[in-house]
Parts: sequence; structure tokens; C-alpha cells
Amino acid sequence: MNTPPALAEALADGTVVLDGGLSNQLAAAGHDLSDALWSARLLAEDPEAVTAAHLAYFEAGADVAITASYQATFEGFARRGIGREGAADLLALSVECARTAARRTGVTRPLWVAASVGPYGAMLADGSEYRGRYGLSVAELERFHRPRMEVLAGAAPDVLALETIPDTEEAEALLRALRGLGVPAWLSYSASGDRTRAGQPLEEAFALAARADEVIAVGVNCCTPEDADRAVTLAARVTGKPVVVYPNSGEAWDAGARAWTGRSTFSAGRVKGWRESGARLIGGCCRVGPGTIASVASALRTP
Repeated sequence: MNTPPALAEALADGTVVLDGGLSNQLAAAGHDLSDALWSARLLAEDPEAVTAAHLAYFEAGADVAITASYQATFEGFARRGIGREGAADLLALSVECARTAARRTGVTRPLWVAASVGPYGAMLADGSEYRGRYGLSVAELERFHRPRMEVLAGAAPDVLALETIPDTEEAEALLRALRGLGVPAWLSYSASGDRTRAGQPLEEAFALAARADEVIAVGVNCCTPEDADRAVTLAARVTGKPVVVYPNSGEAWDAGARAWTGRSTFSAGRVKGWRESGARLIGGCCRVGPGTIASVASALRTP
């Protein structure tokens, strides 16, 4: 497989297809993810399963695989008896699993790896990543994020995915931690309506990244497709940067019942509208599988 061009260059030339939800693909393959480490547990127990999930999305037409490091942290691994050296190895392995999947495809189109950096609340595994406002200062959040971002950057991904960020305080901490790492990033918020999950105006949230040269795209993920419709236009206007968008299926997560409810409203038909509004990285998050990503890729590659 040839070395792909820089992702930022690809965004300047056209649209790039992201993968879908890693967890739902792993669950569909029979893996139990009812664990505080979520998909990151498989980095230690069955990394081949992670590689297979990435491969399914590449074969469906995705250009970018987002790694299984969303919920992978030194603190989370420590609770399972894994020391810092072992945790660092597993973080780096998350990037290698995606690289291995890319090599196995045998395709000639460029493929990229995005190292996932989930919010502080993902480590807590209590749903607080959908609320934010953890009671920590920006400096404390920066100290939490920087060490694992250093390890992930050292594994040489094409981009860091600072994703599912619920509030502007954590976004500010991540942007500080990003400085000097030598790897570009995208920043995507989890949103509800025209606000972050913590209730701040998205316009203010997007503006934080407008001045960050390391950030090559700004947008939303893990929201409804309807919220994505509104956010794409706003992100493009506020930042002038390419927009990244990968919403959920549209179903709602019932944390008490630990089950999805409602119906899917994600359709390949709406992705061209996102592109027309400024989106250049387009895919899906929770409950969006390879079949839907295949439809997205087809829609975006059809003149």
C-alpha cells in the first residue's frame, strides 16, 4: 500500500468517507462490550477482532478508520491491573490495528488512520461525556489528556480525532494539549440542537478551533442526523475550515435500560447536503454500520 497524501491535502481536493460505529460492528461480530473499557478491552484481549472491524469498514468504502482508543486511558487500564507501560503499548496498538486493516484491503485508493481521543467522561464510563462539566479545570483536563495524546501521536496516525467533546472547557484543554505534538487533528463536539451537550452555543464552541493551525476540520459527531444538518453550516461559517460530521443513526440510547430506542433517521440521501454545506469528512457514529457507510461512499462518489 502506498503512503497516502496528507489528509489535509485530500480535504482541500474533495470529500473523504469516514467509517461508522466501531462498537456496533464489534457487537455484531459477537463481542460483549458491557465493560467500563468498552471496545478498548479488546485491544488487550482480542486485537484481531478490532482489525477485522476496521477492515469491514474499509471494504465498505470508508477512507478513514477511527481507532479503538476512544475509551482507552492510563486510568482506565490501571483499574484492570495494566500499568503505564502496558497501557501505552495498547494505545499504540490501536493505531497499528487500523494500519493492519488498511494493508489487508489491497485497495489502491488512499486510506488514513484517525487516533481517537475521547472525552474525560468516557474514562469515567458513567455517561458524563454527554454532559461535560466534570468539575475539573482546563489545566486539570489538559494534564489528563496530554500523556495519552503523546503516545497516540508517537504511533504515527494521520490525524488525531478529538471526538464527542461535550463542552468548550474540555475543547480548550484538548487544543492546549495538541500543541507541539506534530500531528494534525479534527475537533468534533457532541451536540444537541445549536448547543454543546453542556449547553454552550455551538458558534462559540466552533470558534475556539478557528485559530488553531493544528486543527484541519471542525464539526460534530455522536448526535442526531437532524442536529448534524444544522451544525455543518454553522461550523463552516464560523471557522472557515473543512467540516467533519459523523452522527449516530438517530436512535436514542436509554442508559437505564442499556438499550437503543426509536428508529434510524440516518440516510445516505442527506450526506450530499452536508457536503454542499461544507462537510469534507463524512461518516457515521453509533449504530451506523458498514452497509450504511457503503451507501454513503456510493452517494459521495456519484457525480
